[in-house]
Amino acid sequence: MELDFNKMDGLIPAIIQDAGTKNVLMLGFMNKEAFDKTVETKKVTFYSRTKQRLWTKGESSGNFLNVVSIEEDCDHDTLLIKAIPEGPVCHTGSATCFNDNNSYGVQFLSFLQDFIDARHKEMPEGSYTTSLFQSGINRIAQKVGEEALETVIEATNGTNGRLVYEAADMLYHLIVLLSEKGLRIEDLAEALYRRHNKKKEEYDKNCGI
Repeated sequence: MELDFNKMDGLIPAIIQDAGTKNVLMLGFMNKEAFDKTVETKKVTFYSRTKQRLWTKGESSGNFLNVVSIEEDCDHDTLLIKAIPEGPVCHTGSATCFNDNNSYGVQFLSFLQDFIDARHKEMPEGSYTTSLFQSGINRIAQKVGEEALETVIEATNGTNGRLVYEAADMLYHLIVLLSEKGLRIEDLAEALYRRHNKKKEEYDKNCGI
């Protein structure tokens, strides 16, 4: 990275984003030394403008920010750091400095896809996901069909709780199938997005909008 620390008297802003939920956790500032320490330790370290020193987030509270990736913007003067927080981020006890609850929503599907893709690559022994990949595409596809049937049964004859349970199983096995085929859950989201926009365009056209 060729970062430009000159525009703000040796500092650059660093936006910290939760690597899983994608929520913005906080904003801090780094000088070259803080940036280098962040890269070296994999824990976010800032330069405190009030204390005039480096401080690693979590050094007193234990609520560290563990670095997943670091990206620079097009002007090389701002950082986007994706991290996994250990506990609340804000000194007030809030999950973020913007008072968000930072809970997982549908973004967890991308996190799960990353996890399953990692299993596909590493194939650790004793993992159920590994055993699915080892069983081959036909067995994986069969599992998706089995879980889909169980989902239908719960939808027509079961409880909402069991429906959610079986639908979650079906979705998990579907993501395994996508990973085996070199695809991701985002590919399905993109297809649905295109269909939605196409239908909206057709609706607007028919309504004379």
